[in-house]
Order: sequence, then structure tokens, then C-alpha cells
Amino acid sequence: MPMPVRRRLALLLASTVLTATVLTAATPAGAQDRQPQDRNRGAATFELGEIVIVGRRTDRLAIGSTSLSDAAIYRFNRPTLDEAASLVPGVTASNSGGSRNERLISVRGFDRFQVPLSIDGIRVYLPADNRLDFGRFLTADVAEVQIAKGYASVLDGPGGMGGAINLVTRRPTEEIELEASATVSLDREADFAGKTLFGLAGTRQQGWYAQLSAARNDRDHDTLPEDFAPTATEDGGRRNRSETEDWRVNAKVGLTPNDTDEYSLSYTRQEGSKNAPLHVTDPASVQRYWRWPYWDLDSLYFLSTTRIGAGTTLKTRAYYNGFDNLLQAFDDAAQTRQTQARAFDSHYDDEAYGGSLELTVPVAERDTLAAAVHYRRDRHGEWQTSFSPSRFTEPEQVSTEETWSAALENRLSLTPTLLLTAGLSYDWRDLKRAEDWAGGATGSPVIYPTRDSDAWNWQAALSQSLGDDAELHARLSSRTRFPTLFERFSSRFGGATSNPDLKPERATNIDLGGSWTAGMLSVEAAVFYNDVDDYIVAVPFLYNGQSVTQSRNVGSGEFYGAELSLAVELTQTLTLGGNYALVKRDIDDPTSAALKPTGVPAHTAFLYADWTPLPDLRLTPTVEVAGERWTATTDGRLYYRTGAHTLVGLRADYSLTDAVEVGAGVRNLFDRSYQLTDGFPEAGRSFYLSARARL
Repeated sequence: MPMPVRRRLALLLASTVLTATVLTAATPAGAQDRQPQDRNRGAATFELGEIVIVGRRTDRLAIGSTSLSDAAIYRFNRPTLDEAASLVPGVTASNSGGSRNERLISVRGFDRFQVPLSIDGIRVYLPADNRLDFGRFLTADVAEVQIAKGYASVLDGPGGMGGAINLVTRRPTEEIELEASATVSLDREADFAGKTLFGLAGTRQQGWYAQLSAARNDRDHDTLPEDFAPTATEDGGRRNRSETEDWRVNAKVGLTPNDTDEYSLSYTRQEGSKNAPLHVTDPASVQRYWRWPYWDLDSLYFLSTTRIGAGTTLKTRAYYNGFDNLLQAFDDAAQTRQTQARAFDSHYDDEAYGGSLELTVPVAERDTLAAAVHYRRDRHGEWQTSFSPSRFTEPEQVSTEETWSAALENRLSLTPTLLLTAGLSYDWRDLKRAEDWAGGATGSPVIYPTRDSDAWNWQAALSQSLGDDAELHARLSSRTRFPTLFERFSSRFGGATSNPDLKPERATNIDLGGSWTAGMLSVEAAVFYNDVDDYIVAVPFLYNGQSVTQSRNVGSGEFYGAELSLAVELTQTLTLGGNYALVKRDIDDPTSAALKPTGVPAHTAFLYADWTPLPDLRLTPTVEVAGERWTATTDGRLYYRTGAHTLVGLRADYSLTDAVEVGAGVRNLFDRSYQLTDGFPEAGRSFYLSARARL
């Protein structure tokens, strides 16, 4: 179907449902006035750190369409963010492949550049290239993972083109809270393969609280499936160079002078290191021998909410973020020599500070207006040490930019059960400085021309309550994201030229759906359509007689699909649940007719059972299903489909006392072979043992 026709059909469908929602607004008198942000928070969730999520949430084992609780993260043994988020329908985890060894997340087909990540509402952003590795973010100390899909509130700041992900840390609710857990991972041969540790101590007193938590995840190795055929670069069994180490600590203190106000100061520090497995079939001549001795983030942030008069609330955020990163490239697979032109040490040293103010004011009895202002200043520093023909360290190159956003959102209850939300924001970015270095030891600094950029965003949503147990919604939004420094200025090792005039990408999102609970059955469903304009692609051309590429806004695309989640409590001891997602992407790149959208399967499903056959015994079998996804060979000349898999898992937990439980589990029970990207097979069968104590 031609794109214009499909686009018209999608807009017609949206307008039809919006009209139908208004026409069905009449409900019995006295019906409950329900807000669409049905938060249903877990007791340990840090409410100040939440973002605006439209949809239902859950703190049970069941997986919500917009959130994932700590109970589900622990029970399904998902120690990293990429593994945890993939439980949510429409969210896919994948592997970057190549020499970077990064774990990725896509939300309804939108990637890490188009879906911002935050911790307690404070954005994690790397101004150079924003190549976030979601495998570096641990979940043991997370109370909730929030995921806005398509429709992300303008009040939360810029960048939510395809949605938003937010990690909400825990907050104490009892006078004394102590918790510790440990999980030991075992490979296919039951040999030690890694460990995950977590500890928390907190207290909540009259008028204040304090908490300290820490998490650590060390992976000694992954193990390939038994039927893997050894190659010149991978001998099978233990995956070479698959080791990683990550830890995180979070400390917070807070004041709660009354029932409505709260003031919190938090500090988060995470440190990581990783190696990078090799492509299993590429020849040695094209392999890269890379590793990261450190990949570190820290954040100091203040959050508050203050009630001002009757119904008026002021929320504030202020923060300082830092990022330090070292990438080392070696001559050899043993990673012992740095003498050739291919070897280097690349350093990143980033810092950012900023904040936001959000004021919510009741305009009338059923009308509320919220206004927000966001400010962020990023400083990116980088330098590289090369070793051929002689050792040379570049002077630091510095780039700085400021980003602003001003937003308004109005929430109007048209009837006691029908809520209209409309939002508008204006984002702008001021690039102060952009530097590079060219020519090695005999080179010179490069000062790029600076260009500012701006964009308007808008959205509207209708939410119709059909009693306490059902809701329908229709949402429409148009959101943008600014390009990174890499997209504007990186030379790609000499293969590209800069484009300081690169514009933001834009997506227009339509989302229609609802939820329904009837006795033991809960259902959530949605259909969505996204029209992407000004898509950034690399355009080849001749520059000074040399064939190079340049990032330009010449692409377009359509992302569309559907989601379904079910949970049924058959008995008091047995619950069955699962979800299914269909995600289709059509990307038009006028420079490459052969281009295929990689990394996201069209079909995914997750099924589970939560069974308590004995009072102290809990069994959790799972089935993960994914269809094929497009991938490309290293040289980009061939696209093909890969990655289809069905993985079976099983976990058993036994409560020794009310406060202590032990567990054991297996993932990829049948040792299935599969790969999510060309040349990088995923792990085979693995086992784990766990223990947890809580007071």
C-alpha cells in the first residue's frame, strides 16, 4: 500500500475512534472520576522520581503495558535493563554486534536515539553519540521500570520522539528496612559463570527517611549452545571475551514535613567494564580488538514537590551528571599490543548540569493546567592516543551545548469519566562550541561552525473510563529528537563529512487501546501507527574527489503494529499470563533501495505461569518467542533474516521463613541456537541459584 494512502487510513481511524469515545461519554450518574494515570504504585517506589506515564501499572508479578515491577524483575531473573524491559509488550532487546558489544532496546521500533532513558526522571544522555549500552544498567535496586510507548508527556522534557524509559529507584516505607540477595550463574556444564549481588538498608521516620542500596553484576563468561560449530575466531563452549563487570550504588535522604511535600537528595554512581566478543565468521583482517576498561556514570540530584495553596503543586529537579569512558583498540586478539595504526586509546569525559520546574494549577473544578521548563548544559570532552608511527596524545577537544524546553499541558474532565489531555512544547538547542582534531601528530584542531536548532511538539489524548475496571483511550502526538554531535560532525574514521545544519527527526504517533478487568481476567490491548519524517540517513557523495557520506534528513518511515496482554487468575494458587506484540517498520532511504530495518522482529510473545502447588513452594515456567529480524553482514552488502527463537525457562522458589527464600532456575532450557545480529550468537542453556532475605 502506498505510504500516503496508509497515512490517510491511520488518521481516519484515529479521528473515528476519538469521535466514538466522545459519543460514548454518557455514563451513569455518580460514576467515579478516574484519571488515566492509574499509578497503582508499589510501596517501595520513589514517587518523586517518576515521569508521566499514561496507562495502567502493576506492582504484582503481572507485566503491565507501561511498567514492570521489582517483583517481576526478580522472579524472571532479569539483572540488566535490556533483559528486564524486553518483558513488556512492544519492547525488544537486541545486540549491536560489531566491535562495540552493546545491548540495545527498541520501543515499538524506535531505538536508543529516539527513546530517552532516565533514572528517577533525570535523563542519562551522552552528547557525543548517545550510544547507551543498556546492559550496563542494573535492575536489582530498581522499584519500577516505566516505559512510555509512542505518547510521552511533553512535561517530561525533550527527546521523547518514540517514547521514554525511566528507572525508578526504591524508597523506604518502614521504620527499618533491610534486604539482601545473591544470585550465582552457572553455565551449561554447571561451572561458575557469574554473580549478581544486592543489598539495601533504609529507614523511614517521622518527617524524614534515608536509604543506601548497592548492586553488582559480574559475568565471567557466556556459554554457547552445544551445537555451535567452532570457527577460526570462536572455539565454542565459553564465549571468548564475553566478560563484564558492573556495580551501582544509590544513596538518598529525604524530608517529608507533611502529607503533601517531599524534598530528596540522591546520589547514584555506577561503574562498568566490558570486553567485546569477535564476529564468529569474519576473517581476522576485518576484526576489531576492542575493550572498555571503564564505562562510568554518576549523578547527584535534588527532587522536590511542594503544595502551594489549594491544589497548586510545584515540582523541582536539579542535577549534575558525569560520564567517563575509555575505549582501547589493540593490534591482536590477545589484547596485548598497541603498535599499529589500528590501535588507539579513546577517552570521553562528559559532564552535564541542569534542572526543571513544573507547576500544576487547578483552573476550574475539572480543569488543571501544568507548565514545565527544562534546562540542560552538556560539556563533552574527548582525546585520543595513537601509537603509530609513534605515540601521540591529542589535546582535549571540547563541545558544549545548551538545551531548553518549555511545555504546557491541560487536563480537562469533559464528564466525570471522560478526560481530555492536550500538551504543547517548544524545544531549542544552542550549540556553543564543537571541536575535533585532524591529522594525528602533525595535525591541527578543527573548529566546526555552530548552528542552533528548535522544534515544536504537540499531543492530545482522550481517556474514557467505563467503571472501575475498564478504560479506553485515543492518543495523538508529534514529537522530535535532536541529532547528536556524532551525527552532525563525526568523520567516521575519515569516511564522512560534517553537517552542522542537520535538523531534528520527527514522529507523529497514533495510539488506540484500552484495558479491562473482569473478576479473574485482566486484558490490555492497543494498536499504533507512527509516521516518521526527516529521518536521518547517511548519504554517499563525492567530497574533494573522495567518496564519503553525510548525515541528512532525507529518510522517512512508518512504524505500526498491535499489542495484547492477558493475565488470568485460575485459582488462588495458579495465575497464567502473557503478552504478544506485532511491530512492523517500513523505512524509505532514497540512497539505499536495499536498506532493511534491522534488529526488531515483527512478532514477539512472552508467556508465564505463577503456580504455588505447596504453601512455601512457587514455580514459574516461562516461554519467550520471537520471529526473525533483519540483520546485515559487516560490510553492509547483504541483508538477511535471523534471530527466530523459542526459549523455555523454569524457576522454583522455596520460602524457608517469612523473611528468607531460596530459588533455582534455568534459562534456554533446550539449549537453542540463535543470533540477534550477524555473527554474534547468543548464550545457550544456563542455570542460576538465588537467595533473598528481607526484614
